Amino acid sequence: MKQPGHFIFLLSLAALLVFSAGPLLAQNSDQTPAAGSITFERSWEAYTPQQVTITVSADGHAKYVSHSAGKQPDEADDYQTEFTVSPSCRDKLFSNARVANYFDGDFTFKKHAVAGTGKKTLAYADPARHFKTTYDYSENKAIMEITSIFQGISNTFEYGRKLEFKHRFDKLGLEDELKGMESAAEGHNLAQLQLIAPTLESILEDASVLNIARQRAKRLLAKASSE
Repeated sequence: MKQPGHFIFLLSLAALLVFSAGPLLAQNSDQTPAAGSITFERSWEAYTPQQVTITVSADGHAKYVSHSAGKQPDEADDYQTEFTVSPSCRDKLFSNARVANYFDGDFTFKKHAVAGTGKKTLAYADPARHFKTTYDYSENKAIMEITSIFQGISNTFEYGRKLEFKHRFDKLGLEDELKGMESAAEGHNLAQLQLIAPTLESILEDASVLNIARQRAKRLLAKASSE
């Protein structure tokens, strides 16, 4: 026959385990899902690139695809790359997706006409859910924060591509490009600057580039590090 003291010890141990596990369970419920992805698409004929698609998985792995139409069929520019977003960016995207009910609903602003900035689609997929919503502009803060992040990532990649081209073929044009990039950064129109850090570093370290351009590259690198 078990002693009363032994029984009380077992009850105390069980209570301790439940108490300790409670915060962990609550924490896990708020974490990014182990499986899942968010896809952003934008189609805007008046903008370059005209089409953009970005997919971010729950582990942070991501893919960027853009298409720019040329005046002639052979002038079309297609670009794609795979990358990894920062943990904070990934968490912000998936947290906002959860707030927006994983895009299950109509989030389009309908009170009055607004200036068009392209057709946008957000899609969420995991083993239990698959939702999609299309909009131009939305009043939903979570939807617009996700949109801002994805458009900022696209802007960062496109600036990076221009910088690489001008560094090879038009070094004198780098200063204007970097000036525009600094302005975009100040306006919060760029995201994940660390993705093009190697390009900025190569400009900074190139003594044949104008010093003013190199200093702009240095400031952008500092901003990328601070993020």
